[in-house]
Amino acid sequence: MTRSVQALAYARPSALESSQVGAVLGLETAGGLTPRGAEAHPRFFAGFLSAPRIAARGLLAVADVAAARYYQRALPSSLDPVVTGNGDRLRFESFSGCCGVYARLDVLQEGLDGERTGHGTTNVDVNNPLRDALSRITADDPLHLRVGPDELAVTTLDGPVVEKKVPLPDRWLRGFAEAQVASAGFDLRAELTAAQAVAFLRSLPRGSGNAARGAQWVVASGSGLRPTTRPVPGAVCLPGPERLVALQRVLRHATALRVYGPPVADGAAAASAWEVVLPGMRLTLTLSPDSSRGFSGEGGVLEALATDDAAADAELVSVLLAWEPRIEPASLAEQSGLSTERVRAALTRLGTAGRVGYDLADAAYFHRELPYDADRVERHNPRLVAARELAGAGAVTLDGTLASVSSGDRRYQVRESDGVLTCTCQWWADYRGKRGPCKHALAVTMVRRGATVAGGVR
Repeated sequence: MTRSVQALAYARPSALESSQVGAVLGLETAGGLTPRGAEAHPRFFAGFLSAPRIAARGLLAVADVAAARYYQRALPSSLDPVVTGNGDRLRFESFSGCCGVYARLDVLQEGLDGERTGHGTTNVDVNNPLRDALSRITADDPLHLRVGPDELAVTTLDGPVVEKKVPLPDRWLRGFAEAQVASAGFDLRAELTAAQAVAFLRSLPRGSGNAARGAQWVVASGSGLRPTTRPVPGAVCLPGPERLVALQRVLRHATALRVYGPPVADGAAAASAWEVVLPGMRLTLTLSPDSSRGFSGEGGVLEALATDDAAADAELVSVLLAWEPRIEPASLAEQSGLSTERVRAALTRLGTAGRVGYDLADAAYFHRELPYDADRVERHNPRLVAARELAGAGAVTLDGTLASVSSGDRRYQVRESDGVLTCTCQWWADYRGKRGPCKHALAVTMVRRGATVAGGVR
């Protein structure tokens, strides 16, 4: 696994303090991007929370996921959540260290009472003393939230005084893109009342004892959700139910639980999303298809990365992004002159750079800019790099719907049928296309579409 060190520099630690206006939750920001460009300590919001206790627990849930590994638990993991200001809401996002759980807390306009929310993305400091302070909030007394430096600090900052250095795996960055692609293919499968949500979530195991049982499925019924022995139409996969433990933080405040998933296909394990509706906010956990299977290897973005058209389209579409909380492909198609299909491919490509996410409740994309070196996601995607090398080395021979790919001392056959590529390699035999194309099929796609592959890797 390729890792780099991500340096997060804060002006001071985030803290919960007393002031003349009451308790103040000051969340400090590190370097990020805004409409004005890169900023060392961007400021996104200052005002009151309409439901302080719930917001505190929602933020803790996101921090729980950032600090957790649900697979290979002995390995440490911790990365400060990402916060995005979208003009009418704040989004706090994190990924688990094992790359199998994506968490997002959306604090909506009705959950905020203050100045207009700013635009941009950065990391936000969530340290252990702050976690302890947030966990002690037991009443909805007035709580002032500040995301970014206060007005005095804006003019007096001389440089960072708090710096965190954390390992940042490439697969963690790829996970953001793959989770977005998977979510865009989900539909609402069930909506539970508060009582049904509490009953169901409290019935789930909290430990990892069931992790070896394989894929489990649930289906909507009159009483909420019931387990099913097979993936019937409308069923939702619940892979590693113990990974929903972070939702316990906000369970008592839930007004509904929405469950999303893709159409059932061949009984194979699938990702799913679990959204707790709260007063003025939403907390969503998206689970990979298996506890031991991170989002980074799903391969859902590879087709979009394999074409020059998608690269050019993404550059055009990116100009039209304006930190919008709701991005509709049809609207972008009208503005750009591209087809909706090409816009979706461009958004997928932008997602690999962390520039868009997907909101299931709105059934729309949203704009953000991850404060990391997102170009590495494409450069260090193993299958994509290998495919570019094969295509650039002239290893692909086309013959109608059949293609031959030389790799090492072996030759593989790639066949197209109804727009689907199959291959004679072991990857295809193991996954049958359920984790994206193999490197041989991807190389064939590049050659057929005339992608730029000179030198192997662009």
